[in-house]
Amino acid sequence: MVAAVSAALAHPPADDNVAAIFERHVQQLLSMRAVRLREIPSRYQARLVTPTRTPESIVVGVPMADPTVQAVLEAKFDRGRRLDERDFELLTAAAQLGGLVLQAARTRPVAPSRPAGAISELIGSSPVMAGLKERVERVATTDFTVLIEGESGTGKELVARQIHEMGRRRKGPFVAVNCAAVVETLLEAELFGIEERTTTGVRGRRGKFEHADGGTLFLDEVSDLALSAQAKLLRAIQDLAIERVGATGARRVDTRIVVATNRPLSTLVARGLFRPDLYYRLSGVDIQVPPLRERREDIPELAAHFLARHRSARDLSLSDAAVDALRLHEWPGNVRELERLIERVVALARTNRIDLDDLPPQVRGQYGEVLAPALAANDSMRAWASRYARLVFERCGRNKRQASRLLDISYHTLDAYLRYGNTGSRPAGKRVPAWARAEPCEPAV
Repeated sequence: MVAAVSAALAHPPADDNVAAIFERHVQQLLSMRAVRLREIPSRYQARLVTPTRTPESIVVGVPMADPTVQAVLEAKFDRGRRLDERDFELLTAAAQLGGLVLQAARTRPVAPSRPAGAISELIGSSPVMAGLKERVERVATTDFTVLIEGESGTGKELVARQIHEMGRRRKGPFVAVNCAAVVETLLEAELFGIEERTTTGVRGRRGKFEHADGGTLFLDEVSDLALSAQAKLLRAIQDLAIERVGATGARRVDTRIVVATNRPLSTLVARGLFRPDLYYRLSGVDIQVPPLRERREDIPELAAHFLARHRSARDLSLSDAAVDALRLHEWPGNVRELERLIERVVALARTNRIDLDDLPPQVRGQYGEVLAPALAANDSMRAWASRYARLVFERCGRNKRQASRLLDISYHTLDAYLRYGNTGSRPAGKRVPAWARAEPCEPAV
């Protein structure tokens, strides 16, 4: 048990924590039904009298270095089992070791776990994604501060993780901080830490900079920081040294800084909302993450990736019509919106083949209004060409010469298309899609 805990402290496993490993070994050693090592929240603390026994469990006090912290080791066993002296001795020894495990957990930096099923790599084969991947690979070989800009939902944190995992700091922690979610008055303590007993009832703890020592600190939505907080961040980035709240000296940290924003910092600097000195400290090595509408050719690959993630629940595939509708959608929420859409389809699709009707109205939108009826009616190619010619004709202000020039067909061919299936009445404006009326044709020369 001691060897297993020591190994876990030296090389933290990716899918477990040291306390869980400790509990598992104690359970096996004493043949218990369950073992739990835990701290008692301060609001529930009282004078502990241990060991405490019930017919099916025993609670042993765990000694802690901080006398204000209470912890216990609870073991559950089968009703009717009698614990002998050896069991008590092993539980007491395990409780002593449990104190060291909890103390290590309190002081050890813990990288935030990746959500189950999260993307492990940048998905996409388009030229713009190939350029992004190449830039990430080049940046990852350095230790420079990196600025990542892109719209919400494009995958900025994923790019930051790729930079971390491909660099020399990949064995260190990756610590992510959402600057927009941190209260301004607590930001300094959150980033830089706070000394013990700075104020009554406050326990000392390390900040995110110290947690990320030897690894990467990712500051998301840095543009949402107040100007006062920006000044404190600038000092830390310049000196790579932090000063805890209530401390009298600075501490050096070996941390790589990666920041991200969904608003261009240069624009915020021009408007006086972001400090120029901090902007020049962050910029230089920058990465632009493209929105999904600028890499539509990656949409089928991304959709297939998200479907594969849920294959254990349902094995689904996309119809060609559904893929075309996904390509035409504008995706204001970018990849995040597509991911949530796939989750919706997995939950609600009636068959294992995702068709146009399985997509929400706002996604199938113009595709469903214009193309789906023709598909359902099995229209001929001539009917499609006639319909398209009529749309271009309306867009050109019903000027046949302009429309024929734009379509690169003769005047008489256009006239034949317009006569095909024509009832003699002008199409109502509401039947012409908005995108067909959006811009007039260039005037004929």
